[in-house]
Amino acid sequence: MDLEKRPPQEAVPQPSPGRTDRQPPQAEGCLAVAIRIPVRIVVLVLVVPVRLVWDALAVCGRFIHRTVLRPVGRAIGTVLTWLFKAVFVWPWVGLWRYVLVPVGKGLAWLARMLVVVPAAWLYARVLTPVGHGIAWLGRVLFVIPARWLYARVLTPIGHGLAWLARRLGAGAAAAGRGIGAVLVWLFKAVFVWPWVGLWRYVVVPVGVALAWLVRTLVVVPAVWLYRSVLTPVGHGIATLLRWILVVPAVALWRWVLAPVGRAIAVVAREVGDAFGHAWRIAGHISLAVGRFLGKLLRWIFVEPVRWAYRSILTPVGHAVRDAIWRPAAAAARSVGRTARQALASARDSVRQARADVRRMLFGAPREPVPVPVARREPDAPETRTLGSSTTALMKD
Repeated sequence: MDLEKRPPQEAVPQPSPGRTDRQPPQAEGCLAVAIRIPVRIVVLVLVVPVRLVWDALAVCGRFIHRTVLRPVGRAIGTVLTWLFKAVFVWPWVGLWRYVLVPVGKGLAWLARMLVVVPAAWLYARVLTPVGHGIAWLGRVLFVIPARWLYARVLTPIGHGLAWLARRLGAGAAAAGRGIGAVLVWLFKAVFVWPWVGLWRYVVVPVGVALAWLVRTLVVVPAVWLYRSVLTPVGHGIATLLRWILVVPAVALWRWVLAPVGRAIAVVAREVGDAFGHAWRIAGHISLAVGRFLGKLLRWIFVEPVRWAYRSILTPVGHAVRDAIWRPAAAAARSVGRTARQALASARDSVRQARADVRRMLFGAPREPVPVPVARREPDAPETRTLGSSTTALMKD
């Protein structure tokens, strides 16, 4: 039910197309104002625990998804991909690559050797000469005689017949016109005039009489019946139905259903808005609680561990590194360097001894005799200086 007083209807100025002014919010009824605060308080009390539990479950779910489900899913996906390839991809790839492709190439080569090459040879060596011979024979036996017959016999006979037809057609044209007029008159007398007379003097009068009879016996009584009987009866039935059904239904809708529906809509809207506000406020509360718990866990667990790492473990580690690890590493490097030098000297001694033994048993290897090569230019060009010359006149 609308409880606020509405102002009289006034001309509301229409905004221009270029302006995008927002419409002012409508005034709220006393019912909405009365139920808003209690509903929001009750809904907030009910929603805050739910939002806290929801945020906790969401954090746990994200942690489980990040640390457990995603690695497990990736591992399962990798295993399933490998199994799928091992079962469905690699056997078919191997079958195609190592069985079907070689067999197909062999069959293609066999078909080429057994079909294509003999067919090409047959076409080139047998069918082509035979076709040329048949074409030459058909030309000699049919084309040339037919061309001679057309040029020497049929053409003169056709010219003669055409001249004769022109001579005879000039005399028959006058007689043809008279015969054509007689034939046209006979066609009209037999096929046209009887149907025209039948339509004009039989069909049209009978049709007009039947139309007048139908109008007098059917149309006029039907119009009178509709205007004098059916229309008043219809108006009476419509009025009766309106007062029996429509007017009570309109009154029920206007005075009962519409106010109740507006009240239910207001309550539902306020409850929905209250749930929205409560959910947002509960989110802020949950965020504050989560930050407090995070800071508490940080102060209890993280900060002591960090302090212990910075204040105790790091100095101890540096001391161990400087006092024990670095000297031990330097000593190990020096020992390794000495061992490598000893091994290298021993390797050189063994190599020299083997070379001496080989020289004693088989003699010294023969050195290749250098072959002089005639060159017009020196191997490495000398650098030009102030005392050098580049022409024959300036040489010493």
